[in-house]
Formats: sequence, C-alpha cells, structure tokens
Amino acid sequence: MPNENPLLDDRTVDFLLNDVFDAPALCALPAFSDHSRETFELYMGMARKVARNVLYPSYRAMDSEPAHFNGKGVETHPKMRDIYPQLVDLGVINATRSVEVDGQQLPSTVAVMANMYLMAGNASAFGFAMLTSGAAHLIEAFGTTELKRDYMKPMYEGRWTGTMALTEPQAGSSLGDVQTRATATDAGHYLLQGSKVFISGGDQDFTDNIVHLALARIDGAPAGTRGISLFAVPKKRLQDGSLVDNDAACAGAFHKLGWRGIPSIALNFGERGDCHGYLVGEPHRGLSYMFQMMNEARLSIGANGIATAAVAFHESLQYAKDRPQGRRLGASQDSPPVAIIEHADVRRMLLRQKAIVEGGMSLMVATARYADLSEHATTEAERAHALVMLDLLTPIAKTFPAEKGYESNVLAVQIHGGYGYTSEYLPEAWLRDQKLNSIHEGTTGVQSLDLLGRKLGKNGQVSMTALHQEVNATLEKARAANVDAVLCNALEQSLARVTNALIKVTAEPDFERLLSHSVDFMDLFSTFVIGWQWLAQLAAAQPKLTSAPDDFLHGKLACAQYWFRTELPRIEHLATLCESFDDSYLNAQPDWF
Repeated sequence: MPNENPLLDDRTVDFLLNDVFDAPALCALPAFSDHSRETFELYMGMARKVARNVLYPSYRAMDSEPAHFNGKGVETHPKMRDIYPQLVDLGVINATRSVEVDGQQLPSTVAVMANMYLMAGNASAFGFAMLTSGAAHLIEAFGTTELKRDYMKPMYEGRWTGTMALTEPQAGSSLGDVQTRATATDAGHYLLQGSKVFISGGDQDFTDNIVHLALARIDGAPAGTRGISLFAVPKKRLQDGSLVDNDAACAGAFHKLGWRGIPSIALNFGERGDCHGYLVGEPHRGLSYMFQMMNEARLSIGANGIATAAVAFHESLQYAKDRPQGRRLGASQDSPPVAIIEHADVRRMLLRQKAIVEGGMSLMVATARYADLSEHATTEAERAHALVMLDLLTPIAKTFPAEKGYESNVLAVQIHGGYGYTSEYLPEAWLRDQKLNSIHEGTTGVQSLDLLGRKLGKNGQVSMTALHQEVNATLEKARAANVDAVLCNALEQSLARVTNALIKVTAEPDFERLLSHSVDFMDLFSTFVIGWQWLAQLAAAQPKLTSAPDDFLHGKLACAQYWFRTELPRIEHLATLCESFDDSYLNAQPDWF
C-alpha cells in the first residue's frame, strides 16, 4: 500500500457488515442468491485496492489543479483518463443494478461500504461515476426501450457519463420555479431552452458523451411542481448512428471551495434553438421521478460525508502518534517530549472523531440495508416496514454525516496544529471538501424540513411506530448480550423523550411555527439515532469483549460510552428548545440585522 492512511478501518468495515448487520443473511433473498460472504469480500477487496492505489494517490494533484473551463469546454485533470476506466472495470456504476442491465446485483448494504472507500480516496473522481449511476438508473426505471438502448446502456457501460440538471439561477432549491422550456415537435423529441447552474460533472473530456437528466416545463404545463417533466438531454445526440452536437453547451465553470476534481458548471440548452430532449416517463411527473435520483444522491452525499471524515480521522490519528510535542502534565522539563496522543485533550478530539465516523458509518449501512429490504424482502409487510425506515432515515443519513462530519474534519485540522491549516498537509483540503456536503442535494435546512414536516409530521405515527420496533429490537439484543444496563436504559429514556417532544411540536397548528426549530429537531433526532447505532454495535461487541481483551472492541465501548455521556444528554436541552417554540429569530425583522 503506497500510503499509511487506510481511508477506512478494515476491521470496522468487517465488523459492521458481518457482526452488526449480518450482510451475508441477505443472500437468502432471491435477488441476492448468487452472492455469498466470499463474493462480498472479493468486491470489497477490489474496491479497497482501487481506492488506496489509484484514487488516493491522485487526490492532491486533482485538488491542486482543478477541472477548469478553457473557453470551449471543461478540461479535467489528466489523471481522470486513467481513473475512470478503472472505476468502470470495478463495476461501481451498476454494482447494485440487476443482471438484466449487466449489473452485479450487489446489495446496497455492501456497495455503500465499498463506495465509502472510494470516496475517502478521492471523492470528486468518484463523483462522476456516482452521478452516472443515478442518471442511468432514472432511464432504467422510467425510460422507453429506445432510451434505455441509446442512452442508459452507454452510461452503464462507462462509455458516457450522466448528470442531474435541476438548479436554475432564479430558482435555486425551489424547483417549482423551474423555467426551462420544452416544446414538442412532430419528430417525437422536444426542443429545450433554458439555463442550469451548479451542474456537477456537467462537462468533461474523458468520455465521448454526457447525458443530462433535466427538469423542464412543457409549453402550457401547469404552474409549480405539478408542471415539471423529466428529459434526457445529451451533450451529443445520436443521428444516423453518429454523435452530433446537441446545442447543450457549457457556459463556464464555478471556482469551488472543495470537490475540485469534478467541475460544477453553468449549462445552456438551446442557444441555437436545436437542443433535443427526450421525455422520460409521462409529462408533468418529472419531479416525482427525479426524487429517485435525488434520494440516491442524498445517501451518496451522506456516505461521502462519513468517508471524508474517516480519511481525515486516520490522518490525524497517525499524526498524533508520530508528532512529539510537550510533556505529560507534572513531568519535569528534563523528561523527553511525548507524542501528542499522550495529551488528554488530543485523545478527546480523536475519540470524538472516531465516535462520529464509526457511528455515522453504522447509520449508512443500516439505511442501505433498509433500502435492500424495501425492494427485495420476501413479504409485502417487510418491504413496507423497511420503506418507512428508509424514508425516515434518509434526511438524517444525509445531514448527520455532513454536519458532524464537518466538525470531525475541524478536529483533524486542530490536531495538526499549525500544520493543519497549511496546504502541505491534507486535512485543510478535506475540510474544504466536507463543507460542500451540507449544501449538495438539499441543504441542512431543507433536509430538516423534510424530516419534521414530511417524515414525522404527515407520517409521524407510522414512522415512529416503525422506529420504536427497531429500537426495541436493538435494546432486546443489547440486554441479552449483557450490555451495560445504564446505557440501555439511557437509550430507552431518550426514545421516550424524543417521542414526547415530537407529539408536542407537531400539535402546533401554525405550520411556520411548528417548523421554526426543524434544524434543532434534526440535531435532536440524529443524536438519538447515532446513539441507537452505537448500542447496536455494543450488542455485537459485548459477547466478544468478555472472552478476551481486544483493543478494537474496547475502542467501540469507549466510543459508545462517550456518545451516551456527552451527546445523548443534549437531547433534553434540544427537546425543551423545540417545545418552547423560541421565536427569537422567527420574529427578527430583516432590518434588525
């Protein structure tokens, strides 16, 4: 291995997949019957190799020499010409897709962990594959046979890339205000005209074509979100078996804080009146279709948040072990300096990083497992239950890694001290990358409105019933494994407190007032969910702890104790704040600022 940073801890990955979530048990489902623990480990091993030997060594160069607009199009870093074929050969684009589209039909439970290695290695390089996978899956799910043949197939094969083209300059996250127009023609296609901004991967120079999955409004469509349709808009369209320019042009690239290897561009459709778009699915249902890709992207951003925190944690851990500075408290000046990991405050920061990273990693695997079961469980009741849990956890799985992952990355910089904020060391670059995760695919505010307004407001009783079932099952396992009763009782009490807070908050008839503390409620809820994940890990670790001393398992116990003692008590404060409907910023007038 050409570097000392493992990106993710291999034993933690194995522990989560096999001991906590029993990924091999998914092979009993017909969809995954061709797989086994051995095939999972084979794929994971290949992903590790690509992440460590190909992606990670390219990260610094791609961050230092960003993708840029040359006046005609985007030039990506030359390394992408070598990297992308290796991602394609690994099969990441259609790893979880069915064999009918030449996929590997892997469970998302396994794929998400493999993806986290790749994201930790080089998130922006992997981003091209991630977006292509989501775009191709949209056409697979809702496109015609012709669209699948002409546009989905080349994306899954890795010959073309794909994007999601939603945001417009005047609309931002308000998709109901999309103005890109689509005019029907007698030839069966539509002519599109409009502008999109912040399109990640919207132009590149290492494949022959790019397919944009774009939202637009057909002439005469209803106003708002009810009038939005979905179109496949290639950079080059097929004509008589050849690729020709499709009047979908890059107008420039934004200079970004992080993720510098993948461009974020302004994209113009129809400057010459000749941009062909192909309707995906039925007219006016585009936003509901796009939610498939948006939800997949939210979970990918969450995985990226944990991966970015993980690689920085391992970097700061190694630095803390290697960097001599100062002496133990009370030691004489004649004593030799010690590694900074010997200082209590450094261990505090490292333990907090570890608790965030490994708790968040558990959340991502749990959410992916619900995704697998929601589609492939053997009974309708099991599928419905898993879908409720998937819907509930999705905004949390996007937000916790982004927000707490950023905090973890800040600690990695802090541990490096003066070196932390210099470009000679990588933590400052990962800190920049991490900040994008709280903005990509819906800001923290948007995710919080979704959690409290939709998942727990409109569907609160169903969602909370499912959550109680899952948490109680974990409590039962933990108690049977002789996990500390204090920790079990604390989680049980926290569940009751969260539930009572939800009842009080959602009883408020004023919807604006109800949602005024949605971000605080997200913090409260995600803090509880990570506590639940740490108890699940303890339930798997505790029986092994009693048999023989094990530093790895003692590290899990230390993280769980830290989370329960340091974070779980915050739930009471946050619950009280949400219930009070403090109106300090709700009533603040614009001129007061």
